[in-house]
Amino acid sequence: MSVFQAVLLGILYWIGEANLPFVGLWTIQRPLVCGWIAGIILGDPLKGAMVGASINLVYLGFISAGGSMPADMALAGTLGAAFAITGNLDAKTALALAVPIGILGTLVWYTRMTIDSVWVHLGDKFVANEQYHKLWIANVLLPQIMSACICVIPASLAAYFGASYITPIVKTLSGTPLTIFQIIGGMMPALGIAITLQYIFKGESRVFLFLGFVVAVYSGLALLPQGVIAFLVALVYIQLRYSGGAGEAQVEAAGAADTDEEEDF
Repeated sequence: MSVFQAVLLGILYWIGEANLPFVGLWTIQRPLVCGWIAGIILGDPLKGAMVGASINLVYLGFISAGGSMPADMALAGTLGAAFAITGNLDAKTALALAVPIGILGTLVWYTRMTIDSVWVHLGDKFVANEQYHKLWIANVLLPQIMSACICVIPASLAAYFGASYITPIVKTLSGTPLTIFQIIGGMMPALGIAITLQYIFKGESRVFLFLGFVVAVYSGLALLPQGVIAFLVALVYIQLRYSGGAGEAQVEAAGAADTDEEEDF
């Protein structure tokens, strides 16, 4: 890996972490996307996408509530794909390495949130002095410069120096230890899917879980037509639910009106 490629990987991680408009949280932060882009940077987009997709399965049930960050998907996807390509690792082994990297990446997030509080006070000063045209400095410019410093530099160093150690480590761990890593990596996606199923298997949505399972197993359809069928079923369900709710609301309103008329009489 060249220094230029390592810097590009650091910039990729920063964009995924920066929450910029139209990028970041909903796009590049996802391991499938940043893994694919990392593959493009390193000359193997197919393997980058494959490794990123495997890592993405772990974070299917990912939720960041109240500013907390249980794991750093962008760092796991970026470095996981980079190490898989440079170290010639398979997806399962790369996944086992990427998960602890993602947990370590939470330090970057909490550092960013802590330092960002300083810019809030600076914004308060701009408001107090009626310098509203300078608010973008506290809200956008300074936070992103700080975010770039704490994201690009560590990620670039980790990508550049870490990649050179991956191949010797894999050779050292060849055999039983590497098999253990592969087994752990194979179990990680099941964990992500299980967390997602916990959210689905609630209330009225349970029937759709079983319906989707039956269609997927016994219909013989490809993923695309299954997705279209699922979308149409969800659309019909929403229409029926809201139309039924509107009808009940109209009945309740009519009943209230009849009651008022009887009291007036």
